[in-house]
Amino acid sequence: MPTATRTPYHVMRGLEYAQAVVEGRQLACQWVRMACQRHLDDLERWQGREGAPFYFDAEQANRVCDIIQHFPHIRGIWAKEQHRLALEPWQSFIVMVVFGWMASATSQRRFRVVYIEVPRKNAKSTLTSAIGLYLLACDGEQGAHIVSAASTLHQAKLVFTDAQLMARREAGFRQKFGVEVLAHSIVQVNTASHFEAMCAEYSNLDGLNLHAALIDELHAHSTRGLWDVLATATGSRIQPLIWAITTAGLDRSSVCYDQRSHVCDILQKRVEDDSYFGIIYTRDDGDDPFEEQTWKKANPNYGVSVHPEGLRADAKRAMQMPSEQVAFYTKHLDIWVNAAMAWLPAGAWDRCGDATLDIEDFAGQPCYIGIDLALRSDVAALVTCFPPEGKRDSWVVFGRYFLPEDTVNRAENAHYQAWESMGRLTATAGTVTDFDYIISALGDLCQRFRVREICLDPYDAGPLVNDMAKAGIKKPVDIRQIAPNMHPAMIELEGLVLNRKIRHDGDPMLAWMFSNVKVKRSGDLMSPTKDSPEKKIDGVVCLLMCLHRSLKSAGPHAYETRGIWTI
Repeated sequence: MPTATRTPYHVMRGLEYAQAVVEGRQLACQWVRMACQRHLDDLERWQGREGAPFYFDAEQANRVCDIIQHFPHIRGIWAKEQHRLALEPWQSFIVMVVFGWMASATSQRRFRVVYIEVPRKNAKSTLTSAIGLYLLACDGEQGAHIVSAASTLHQAKLVFTDAQLMARREAGFRQKFGVEVLAHSIVQVNTASHFEAMCAEYSNLDGLNLHAALIDELHAHSTRGLWDVLATATGSRIQPLIWAITTAGLDRSSVCYDQRSHVCDILQKRVEDDSYFGIIYTRDDGDDPFEEQTWKKANPNYGVSVHPEGLRADAKRAMQMPSEQVAFYTKHLDIWVNAAMAWLPAGAWDRCGDATLDIEDFAGQPCYIGIDLALRSDVAALVTCFPPEGKRDSWVVFGRYFLPEDTVNRAENAHYQAWESMGRLTATAGTVTDFDYIISALGDLCQRFRVREICLDPYDAGPLVNDMAKAGIKKPVDIRQIAPNMHPAMIELEGLVLNRKIRHDGDPMLAWMFSNVKVKRSGDLMSPTKDSPEKKIDGVVCLLMCLHRSLKSAGPHAYETRGIWTI
């Protein structure tokens, strides 16, 4: 096991960065602090200890950093002045951790999956291109196959093309390591290794035997298919690496958000995964997105490759134009947002969550129930809404969801399978939704709570209404999902959310549905819609129907007096 007599330069810089972050001398969000603390804790419990499963090889970590810094800049003013890459302390930290930790049993790399979430313009693609060249030519792997992968070939080629340009401009690298740069690949002949770009439509995905996959903008992957193929294609390698870089995105049912959630669980010590490294650069809850200190926290290259003047201009535009806020939050601050709900600030719905809420605690209290039906591939939703009661000054919302098991069990619907295992989603037998489950749930709710009204979209609801009557359940109120009905409810929801006068139990399925909502405007009125059949919003519609009926029972509304309120 190697033992360094001194701490090499890049390792020292990375270590100093980690210590500064943990001690509060370096501005950073909670996830970066946790990632740095994880490394320091690992050094404390494992380094130099007999029988430890891992050890940190400072010389190897420093070697990778040194090689990366031999590559040239290929864009911007640094390229014009022919500068070489210069790792910032946060980059030295990431590289040294990923490439310095080794498994004691094999002396091979500990980390096999890397997830880096950092806003745009922080040079993550440039670093990734250099990492790809290192893995191709300097990692000691025979027949190494390196891919730059993304949802589209154009995106995949961004990292790969930069790697081509770096290699072409660095003759010393090509000569020393026997590298040739071709039109569509970079090769090392003596080890039969090659580096290329690929996307989900690549024709030979099933036959891959990868040493490394560099995945760009993971948030843009609409399905988890490519991730799964790449992850399973490294099984025969002794020290494979999946290196994923991304900004924040919009889809919380995506493979990217799954990986992000896993990183958060690791950093919070909810799960153990010693083969996975993750770091997330973003703001902390409560930070003002338009304050410069927040920008510095989320952007580790602030003042280097992230120019304050440009960020100020983007921030000013986002403050003035709600349509620009989504891009500003996701691309510049790494905030996962309910993008479609442009009328709500980023993260507002999440901040209304309270995991301690339990519907059992509301026995005997008044409530509204909203139902949005479906038959096959769509979600049937049933949302129970408790209005303010007694000393409680906020609404409380609980959701239940139903889908045919045939739909749930399809390979592309892994998020449904996860929600079923959590007890959030009920899979009914067969290929169509069995309304008996909904009738049973309604009957149970009516027995335990004082149901003021059951709100139902009448479309295709005839069979359910008949079954409700047979079961002795009160007749539902029909509510059409038209703008005059939905608009006042959406305005009401805005006020409740912004003032935290509505609470939920952290329901991930409802949060996903909120993130799928698009606003359709008809003149001055708005209503919820979605941009594709896969983006379900049924739970949100149920909530809006309940709010609509609550507003009606509270007395005349401005829209009603104007004569445009319709049931």
